[in-house]
Amino acid sequence: MSGGGLPPRLVLATGNPGKLREMREILAPWHVDVRPLSEFTSDAADETGLTFVENALLKARFAASTAGLPAIADDSGLEVDALCGAPGIRSARYAGPDADDATNNACLLRALEEVPDAARTARYRCAMVYLRDPLDASPVVCQASWEGRIARLPRGAGGFGYDPLFRVGEGPTTAAELDPERKNRESHRGQALRALVSALTGRSGAT
Repeated sequence: MSGGGLPPRLVLATGNPGKLREMREILAPWHVDVRPLSEFTSDAADETGLTFVENALLKARFAASTAGLPAIADDSGLEVDALCGAPGIRSARYAGPDADDATNNACLLRALEEVPDAARTARYRCAMVYLRDPLDASPVVCQASWEGRIARLPRGAGGFGYDPLFRVGEGPTTAAELDPERKNRESHRGQALRALVSALTGRSGAT
């Protein structure tokens, strides 16, 4: 098997082109054929979990069952301290069930309108899950976070989600202004996926 513990082909439990692009770039050195769930179905898992890990597991099991392939799923979101951790697991639906990135960003800016810069601390969180099959009783789970602050205006044309508002660390640069290589190196998703790859390639008996 290529990658020592990575399958030659797997399904990524998303139809999000931004996530697919980022994860394909990170997995490229292992020559893994990463297929999006949208190639197999237009349906999606019901994200009824109360945590990022629970939702990632639900998505991974649905993808593995639907595609008949090993699956990787992530559940990610933005936690804003001034909003008591919101939008959190509801990040993709913050402004409503049919919200897009622009609507979610506008909703976040309205919620933080009166919050001073020093109190606009936030972080991206990611839970990444790998299942060999839908009944895998020992999923590999890795988590990571990426600290930053929420800007007052969106900047940058790269990335997706809240990236135009997420100022990386203590600096002025937003995630949407980073080049892809740096973003993949520093981001919550990049950290979690590399940890997952390390766990798989060093995992005794992984198939």
